[in-house]
Amino acid sequence: MLTVHHLNQSRSTRILWLLEELAIDYKRVDYQRDAATHLAPDTLKAIHPLGKAPIVVDGALTLCESSTIIEYVLDQNPEQRLRPAQGDPSYYPYLEWSHFAEGSLALPVVGSTLLTMETRSGQQPMDGYIAKEVNVDFTYIESTLSQQAYFAGAAFTAADIMMAVSLDMANRVGLLKGKEHTLAYLKKVQQRPAYIKAASFG
Repeated sequence: MLTVHHLNQSRSTRILWLLEELAIDYKRVDYQRDAATHLAPDTLKAIHPLGKAPIVVDGALTLCESSTIIEYVLDQNPEQRLRPAQGDPSYYPYLEWSHFAEGSLALPVVGSTLLTMETRSGQQPMDGYIAKEVNVDFTYIESTLSQQAYFAGAAFTAADIMMAVSLDMANRVGLLKGKEHTLAYLKKVQQRPAYIKAASFG
């Protein structure tokens, strides 16, 4: 059975959400962030050297990184749900958005979150860079969701799981203000029963 090492208020919610969508049995091991530093506990390093969540263990295999774990789980699913088949027109958009969530979007979202923790003039190079990335990324997202129901096209896929958790983080720091289509999308996917159950774990 797959074991998910889950850190509260983290991107490991993605893995729990995916497993709930697929109705796959799994074991969950919970970890809590340090109340003062908000960092993950050192006990996670005993599972993986990076000490970050999500981490999954399946027999002799230990993996971290959300998108890799999602692809691994989908590879074990004979029905191939939540991922377009190769050759389907939505396959490469699916891959693009699955990787975009961490490859492009994580930096401005996490950067914006960290900047709110400091008293700043807003004139430093980092402020300008993050503002540029926020504008570019969220304009692209809003444009996409104004034209189609989900990130890969007409159907909900695992790319939506990757993106929606990042968008929820962005919304919490006010990055989705005025993004009507993005907010409507986020509300829609967060009404899915599998998301509601995964989010209940903290």
